[in-house]
Amino acid sequence: MDDYQKQIRTELSVWQKQMLQRPSVINWLSKKVQVKINTWIPEKIHRAITVTIKQMIRGVLFGANYTTAKPLSGVSLQAREAAIQKRIKFYQTTAAVEGGITGAGGILLGFADFPVLIGLKLKLLFDISSMYGFNVKDYKERVYILHIFELAFSSHVHRRKIYLEMIDWEKKSKDLPEDIHQFDWRNFQQEYRDYIDLAKMAQLIPFVGAPVGYLVNSRLIDKLGKTAMNAYRMRALANQ
Repeated sequence: MDDYQKQIRTELSVWQKQMLQRPSVINWLSKKVQVKINTWIPEKIHRAITVTIKQMIRGVLFGANYTTAKPLSGVSLQAREAAIQKRIKFYQTTAAVEGGITGAGGILLGFADFPVLIGLKLKLLFDISSMYGFNVKDYKERVYILHIFELAFSSHVHRRKIYLEMIDWEKKSKDLPEDIHQFDWRNFQQEYRDYIDLAKMAQLIPFVGAPVGYLVNSRLIDKLGKTAMNAYRMRALANQ
């Protein structure tokens, strides 16, 4: 094992412990409040949002097949991760500028930021997956990508559950249903909304929307990139 592998194994171990942490009292109370608020929203609204997010993400998931490079091979893990970090920085800058522009444009452009940002996040995950050497044309790899998305943007309770589902993925993925419609889209969209609602709502406020949009989008992409790197390190290092 070289020095770089020792370094990232240490980083991975710290991250894995974070994924398994029990929620604090504040996290637990926050989730309870969010669940309560969700009960006040009419069921037909929940269904409409679920369908919208499902179709939006499915479109990106299947469309990205044609815009993502072939799995990277014959490259060391250190070289892969150096390239991946550059790719994350590129998406981080793109998302930040987009958030600043839509934040400065008022409520209508602020709402337009939502689907654009989802598209950027998923495209980044496709790129990272391919750069680690995984084939995103495989349906089960796309499910893994959705799980990474959930890890990054979910409550502590849900995050721990998803993380446990991702351990030993090569074995567990064999039992996955072949139909992506069976994915838990309702939970997916609620966790995502609950996670980013407060931050993104501030983006709609006049005068502060631009700097908020810039900063929030940059941080969200940074968090997603780090989550993805550790999620793929689990699999890459398991094969070393």
